[in-house]
Amino acid sequence: MSEETVTDLADLGAAMGDAVADAVAPIAAPAAPTMPLRDKIIDAQGRAYATGRRKDAVARVWIKPGSGKVLVNGRDQDVYFARPTLRLVIDQPFQVADRAGQYDVVATVKGGGLSGQAGAVKHGISQALTRFEPALRGVVKAAGFLTRDSRAVERKKYGKAKARKSFQFSKR
Repeated sequence: MSEETVTDLADLGAAMGDAVADAVAPIAAPAAPTMPLRDKIIDAQGRAYATGRRKDAVARVWIKPGSGKVLVNGRDQDVYFARPTLRLVIDQPFQVADRAGQYDVVATVKGGGLSGQAGAVKHGISQALTRFEPALRGVVKAAGFLTRDSRAVERKKYGKAKARKSFQFSKR
């Protein structure tokens, strides 16, 4: 046996014979999947629209390039969402996408309480932002803002005081 150095599969095929060379033929690499970039979806006024939901609240949201003004049900966000934590929730998609103060938001919200409404507006802003700038979808999705938070209040069951609480037990 002669000592030959084998550097790749072609050399191995030459060293082993034609029968093995056919079995060890180089395999073509599969084509890299190219993700088509989604299309920008805007209306005639240059706005992107989306619907956001959280608990019992439903928000219809329109965004367009602007100075960062947010109107909720015709009122400024500072008036409608008086608690600073709720305003922080609404601003999260812009902070993650590094677009703070670049878009004006007009939202109408119905149902639920203030916390659910803030979550619905956040969900709607995230959806609308990805429709206006499809390149931001990965960033916003990684933060988890495109997924609808399906948690809701558990219903009360019969024979119970509340959803899970039982009435006080009496031994006698």
